[in-house]
Amino acid sequence: MSNGKEANVPVNSPSQMTLQECLDECMEALDLFLNNHFNESLDRLRPRVNESMYHALIYATVLEMQAMMTFEHDDITNAGNTMKSAQEVCQRFRRKSPGLSSKTGDSLSEVQLHAEVCFAECQLQRAALTFLQDENMVSFIKGGIKVRNSYLIYKELHSFIKSHNCQKGASHLHLEGGVSFGIGAFNLTLSLFPPRILKLLEFAGFSGDKEFGLSLLKAGATGMNLRSMLCALLLLCYYTFLTIILGTGEGEVTEAVELLKPFRLRYPQGAIFLFFAGRTEEIKGNIDEAVALFEDGCKAQQAWKQFHHMCYWELMWCFTFKRDWKMAYFYADLLSRESRWSKAMYVYMKAAYLSMLPEQQARPFEEDEVLLFRQVPTFKQKIAGKSPPTEKFAIRKARRYKAPSPVRLPVPALEMMYMWNGFSMIRMRPELINGMLETVQEAERTLQDNPENEFLVDDLCLVLLLKGVCLRNQGCLQSALDCFKQLCDSERRIRFDHYLVPNALVEMGLIYIDKGERDNAIKVLRKAKNNYKDYSMESRTQFRIHAALAKVKAEIVEDEDTQL
Repeated sequence: MSNGKEANVPVNSPSQMTLQECLDECMEALDLFLNNHFNESLDRLRPRVNESMYHALIYATVLEMQAMMTFEHDDITNAGNTMKSAQEVCQRFRRKSPGLSSKTGDSLSEVQLHAEVCFAECQLQRAALTFLQDENMVSFIKGGIKVRNSYLIYKELHSFIKSHNCQKGASHLHLEGGVSFGIGAFNLTLSLFPPRILKLLEFAGFSGDKEFGLSLLKAGATGMNLRSMLCALLLLCYYTFLTIILGTGEGEVTEAVELLKPFRLRYPQGAIFLFFAGRTEEIKGNIDEAVALFEDGCKAQQAWKQFHHMCYWELMWCFTFKRDWKMAYFYADLLSRESRWSKAMYVYMKAAYLSMLPEQQARPFEEDEVLLFRQVPTFKQKIAGKSPPTEKFAIRKARRYKAPSPVRLPVPALEMMYMWNGFSMIRMRPELINGMLETVQEAERTLQDNPENEFLVDDLCLVLLLKGVCLRNQGCLQSALDCFKQLCDSERRIRFDHYLVPNALVEMGLIYIDKGERDNAIKVLRKAKNNYKDYSMESRTQFRIHAALAKVKAEIVEDEDTQL
């Protein structure tokens, strides 16, 4: 890079707009976006999408965010085409000879360095859309190639900006932010994968260092640069969703609250940040506060209904935690009518909530849960050639309603709540956990009074799993263990719900971790990992096993360090 003044050279001849001016205008557009002025943000960017790499990239990023929320085929296609055009704009500013390294990087101008990071980001985002958009294996491979190319560019840029050859121009913060986002996203995401998958990825040149990824994303999120929002959103997703759904259920809520503070001050009515503020309260068990924030998120803007759908999904679970089945049904119904994300899931949840009501109680809109359960398979969809695991699970559970006189599911709303690791959200709220335990014990009594049928053992084992989870959250660890052991003893008699035993073993492992019995924890977790295959939601359970084993290993290392 020749000198710091490069930031003020024109990035194109038609507009004579400098790189710094482009960055400033894109920051203003992002500011509008975060203040709920979504259309104004796009209007600000649109005139320069064919001539400025940053206008093109940010414009396409906003459209991609919209596409991922609407799940409309036309929106996904439009976002993909726009991102492809953005990549072509970035390509015009790249150095003509391929390849970049810490040795050759110093020959690049500042504009060319920014073109590299923008090009890599376009490839990464296009890969994400490819996985959503198409069903065949060819598109999957194409997406994988884009991911690898993107990763290699990020790696080379990271090496270069850390080298002595890199002179820091006026726009260096934005360049560094882009690299922090890319390398951080790769490392954090890959660290979540179970070891057998990670080994394959590492063989292909990828690395998954969680702490390294988090440190880069935190640096990116706290700096005033164009990627601060992307870094912050990825971290918030990790802290408030991934650590709950794919982890041990503890979340990292303190980090999320700290990260949100400056954004909440700057964008007090920003729908995105109201949503994450609601999610952090939900994780803390402050359900009423969460409901208020999600409702505020809906009121804050009307331009993008997709944000409303995200809030409706969380409101549905908030009312589930409170056992307010009618209100939970209301939000599932809203989602089934307005959102394209997963109609099979929404209709299943509507039926699940109705089935939680007493039989004699009138149903909203005179709907019938049996008819709803029968409709679930008709809404099946495919993403990247496969049905989402949660949809497969819902369709399989609804299958028993095909019979003229079906055997009803015992507690379908709580079973799905378990699948989303929802019990961990209310573990600090004894009254909510007590209420759940009452519902589960009532279901257990009903099943024990029922005549023998082909589903009875499976249903009783499900109730044992949920009962054990409630008891664990109450601190009754031995009683919880007894439930899980009783479930495992029935393994050979389970006919349909083969996911129950590996999940019971995971729960036992978490109890042993709580009790400090690490050898027992490792033993049952490895059994869950190695002895069970091809059951419902297997990948989600495998992620949880990986997270639990990582927790045990971290505790062992910590103890060894203390002893030293």
